[in-house]
Amino acid sequence: MKILLVEDEPNDAELVLRLLRRAGVDCTGLRVDTEHEFRRQLSEFRPHVILSDFSMPRFDGMTALAIAHELHPDIPFIFVSGTIGEEHAIRALKNGAIDYVLKHDLVRLPPAVERALQDAKSSAEQRKMQDALRHSELRFRLAASTGDVWDWTVATGETYLSHQWKSRLGYEDAEIENTSAAWQALLHPEDVSGVMQAFRDHLVRKMPYDVEYRALTRSGDYRWSHSKGQAMWNAEGRATYMAGSIVDITERKLAEIRLRRMNRVYAVLSGINALIVHARDRDELFREACRIAVKSGQFLLAWIGLVDRGGHRLLPAACSEGGEDYVGLLPLGLDKNAPDSYAIPGRAVVERQAVIVEDVIEDSRVILKQEALARGFRSLTIIPILVSGEVVGTLGLYAAEPGFFDDNEMQLLLGLADDIAFALDHIEKGERLNYLAYYDELTGLANRALFHERLAQFVETAKREQRKLAVLSVDIDRFKMINDSLGRPAGDELLREIARRFLSRAAEAGRYARIEGDHFAIVIPDIGSEEGLARVIQQRSEEYFGVPFNVAGSELRVAARIGIAIYPNDGIEGDVLFRHAEAAVKKAKARGERYLFYAQEMTEKIAGTLALENRLRQALENEEFVLHYQPKVDATTRRILSVEALIRWQSPELGLVPPMQFIPLMEETGLILEVGAWALRQAVLDHLHWTQLGFPDVPRIAVNVSQIQLRKKDFVDTVRAAIAGGAASPGIDLEITESLVMEDIEENIAKLNLIRDMGLSIAIDDFGTGYSSLRYLAKLPVQTLKIDRSFIITMLEEPHTMTLVSTVISLAHSLGLRVVAEGVDSEDQAAVLRRHGCDEMQGYLYSRPRPLRNITALLQQGGTL
Repeated sequence: MKILLVEDEPNDAELVLRLLRRAGVDCTGLRVDTEHEFRRQLSEFRPHVILSDFSMPRFDGMTALAIAHELHPDIPFIFVSGTIGEEHAIRALKNGAIDYVLKHDLVRLPPAVERALQDAKSSAEQRKMQDALRHSELRFRLAASTGDVWDWTVATGETYLSHQWKSRLGYEDAEIENTSAAWQALLHPEDVSGVMQAFRDHLVRKMPYDVEYRALTRSGDYRWSHSKGQAMWNAEGRATYMAGSIVDITERKLAEIRLRRMNRVYAVLSGINALIVHARDRDELFREACRIAVKSGQFLLAWIGLVDRGGHRLLPAACSEGGEDYVGLLPLGLDKNAPDSYAIPGRAVVERQAVIVEDVIEDSRVILKQEALARGFRSLTIIPILVSGEVVGTLGLYAAEPGFFDDNEMQLLLGLADDIAFALDHIEKGERLNYLAYYDELTGLANRALFHERLAQFVETAKREQRKLAVLSVDIDRFKMINDSLGRPAGDELLREIARRFLSRAAEAGRYARIEGDHFAIVIPDIGSEEGLARVIQQRSEEYFGVPFNVAGSELRVAARIGIAIYPNDGIEGDVLFRHAEAAVKKAKARGERYLFYAQEMTEKIAGTLALENRLRQALENEEFVLHYQPKVDATTRRILSVEALIRWQSPELGLVPPMQFIPLMEETGLILEVGAWALRQAVLDHLHWTQLGFPDVPRIAVNVSQIQLRKKDFVDTVRAAIAGGAASPGIDLEITESLVMEDIEENIAKLNLIRDMGLSIAIDDFGTGYSSLRYLAKLPVQTLKIDRSFIITMLEEPHTMTLVSTVISLAHSLGLRVVAEGVDSEDQAAVLRRHGCDEMQGYLYSRPRPLRNITALLQQGGTL
């Protein structure tokens, strides 16, 4: 074998030749490193294979490829380089290179050279077939002028078939009657309808009669004929006679069919070779290989199965689209003593060689015969995939034609299975190395290196989106004692169980890592507040470590210490945050604390917040919450029209606690749902109390709705249950902030319509501070707009604010809404609002929020302020 090496380094060229000879390749080589010398040796040396570097000082490998492809396209061209990248490799393959081999992986070179020579040989055979086809077509044209003849008398069916045609089919002249029925009986069943339609089209529509069909031979196979004919018609336009010629075209048709099949297989090989270059993982390799087989090879079905770990059966790994139901029915067992599950796929694995079914109808080994025929399968092959001499899986291909998988096709398809095996081996080795580099082998969690990479990404995202994140360092208590007393295997099993509990409750596995020994790390990428984080940590700690572990026959109760660092408070870099979390966990272990924040003041703050949260829960149980009411008065008469219910906490220890000290915490913890529902029920009862006292004009009571309440799916049901204990007319208004009602406008409109149908009124609170579309404002089922106090207290000093207030009043009135101004603290403010038509006012000018008994006394005195 003569090898032309395009290489600027003599040592590298000698190394390549030595490697090939050591692999058993009998070869001689010639090195060139200039374009002139390359062109000369192409014609003089006449190499069998060209091996080229990609990048050289005096000559470019891609230029060499272009020259070789132009002058001698039949010579295989392989890149052997240490610098070629994936993008260049794909471009090289598209431009005609057969393969590429990296210099640090020269063990691939001998099989690549052998495969290239085999492909070149196959291409030469294909060209010979194409030449033979052209020759056959020439012979056909020559025979057409002197071909056999036939005729047919339409009325009687009497037909003349030449004895030469009968002889080519292997029959004596007398064995086939000269009738149209005898001739038609010889036609291949798949060709009958087409031939008869051609007759009808010619006789009725006078279209040319020119058909190709298969006829049954005496030996039981079929030969191809090409027939032409011309009819004669009588005066009524009926065909009475027809005559024509018939030529045997079997050689040409078989060459065409063979060429089409070979081209299909070559197309699959080409697609798989390109796939090997860019396939990133096993799933992509298998999925794309099946897709290419169906799309480029025109197979009806392609599937790949893998041998399970126990070697008991094949597991389907990939399948072309639409074939899953059929593959799911296949017996895939590998035990030949279990006939119910052992079939053709298992045979291919056990016998370590391809199994071919030439005709599904005739082959007794096909178990799902009817299912296969229903899908058009007429032939199939199952090819074992071998990696390092072991069968790891199978490739199944199904064709529409019987006898598709002859020796030539199978030779190429076996090479295809080898290519898939090579790619699979390469991917699995890469995956194993990558796994060991980035994952902890014992637990399957990320290791220190991968955790730090991911932490840097999480920090970058938090920085970009201006969010907080938390890094947790977790150490297991008394782990050394467990290792020492129960042994290392028990300690390893405990670590695996801890990792499993982490992952069983994980929204994203990539947030967890085993750093070393009994030291784990967790990143929480989006935290609302440190208080909320502390609650999550308490809950998760109970989930992770609250239930004993069963290890080595012993029940172990295990606890953990947790150190917490917060971005950006405790650092703006991932490494810094992790160090601070580790420092915090060491301090937690020294103090015996379950968890500690890196910032000491944060730990103290959290402790205070959690204590307050517990007291609020007790307050709800002990009925320590009360409602105070602030009147809303008629702007002109100062008569009380309605009151706003405001939650207060009457603590036995702390006294009357201001709402800003506990309402935000209740919203954060979700307590506002229970307290808000209580407030609504209490307001309904208080309104019923006033009604029963017989006041002539019982004021309506407005109850604020928090964002958590409105977002709940059962909010409407909660309101319905609350008003059930009141009067027939609820007399209740719900106040909802502008920004909240616009969050999910369509859903909120639906909820508010249901609430209005119950007899409740709805007011938009803090109007002007959010953003409302006028189109939606007109659709909202509201009766009142409340102008936020921030506008009222500044409108006398800021003309633009005054303009805004007057515009809101006009807008509300144009929509048929009443307007309430909140935060009215002076007569000057009240006077201006009256001039602009404001309907109601609320503020310290009239009254501060008062307990129920005080408001009741005001109503008894006439209800005017």
